[in-house]
Amino acid sequence: MNVPWSGGAAPQAPVFSAVVLAAGMSSRMQGQHKLLLPVGGEPAVRRTVSALVAAGPAEIVVVTGFHGRAVMEALDGLPVRFQANPRYEEGQMTSVAAGVAALAAPCDIVLVCLADQVLLTAEDYRAYAAMPRGSILVPAFKGQRGNPVAFSVSYAAEVISGHINPGCRKLIAEHPDEVFIHEAVHDRFTTDMDTPEDYERMVARLAERPPVLAR
Repeated sequence: MNVPWSGGAAPQAPVFSAVVLAAGMSSRMQGQHKLLLPVGGEPAVRRTVSALVAAGPAEIVVVTGFHGRAVMEALDGLPVRFQANPRYEEGQMTSVAAGVAALAAPCDIVLVCLADQVLLTAEDYRAYAAMPRGSILVPAFKGQRGNPVAFSVSYAAEVISGHINPGCRKLIAEHPDEVFIHEAVHDRFTTDMDTPEDYERMVARLAERPPVLAR
């Protein structure tokens, strides 16, 4: 089921919090930790989190695992909290559950964000968080699903328990009244960097436009 970016009378903007998944092992990056690679003169993870900070969430929890100390150092000075995931090698959903469980500030919406989506801007996050209430939202571009996944905080307990994986294809297929697909007008929601070639393309694209960041 598709839903427009926004619709109807504009109610008060929902309060959103963000969980940033930064625990992965960068297994396809040929020995480099992708989140620490320089992008626009700073580590990739810092660029991503800075854009989130500028979007004005109630809270940001960064989930760490592989090279967790280095990730924390790369984010020094930013207003975030860290949550270690000792089970990060078991898969991304363990980090989602750990991050959502660590949220403490009241909010309406939870965004589960990838730490390597350095093209997303504060405006992208802010607009995306204005989702239909009581639902799960997944972005897509030309048939490709992307991130972040956003969900109503009412799903938090089920996400923490593992009963719901909000980005799961099965959930999207079986619950069309709960899961909405946002058809984006650009590919920033579907672009991350897993390989050295991805990284080179990302750096080249960012060199073509000025950054939109918080400091």
